[in-house]
Amino acid sequence: MGASIFETATIFSFDEYIEYAKGSIVSKKVMSTKVGSISLFAFDKGEELSEHSAPFDALLQLLDGNAKVKIDGRDYRLAKDQSIILPANVPHSLKADEAFKMLLTILRNE
Repeated sequence: MGASIFETATIFSFDEYIEYAKGSIVSKKVMSTKVGSISLFAFDKGEELSEHSAPFDALLQLLDGNAKVKIDGRDYRLAKDQSIILPANVPHSLKADEAFKMLLTILRNE
């Protein structure tokens, strides 16, 4: 059984759980188990996460705002309620041309 910040059988809104902070990126772990994790992020305008890669696929879901995502050198623009899969072992980065909130779900391979 995994640990979660939310009580089971309770209605909640991801977007309302995380707030923007001027000039920074805020992150909160929502849930973590041996097979994956779910985290919330709030990027203030102008903030970015430099290019990196991860050993597992990840699902990025935009909750608010617009984000610039670069995957393997290709630019993607995501708007609220859009999602994209970040493939394992492929370089990617994120940039906030305007403030945005996202939910990141990572699924580990067994």
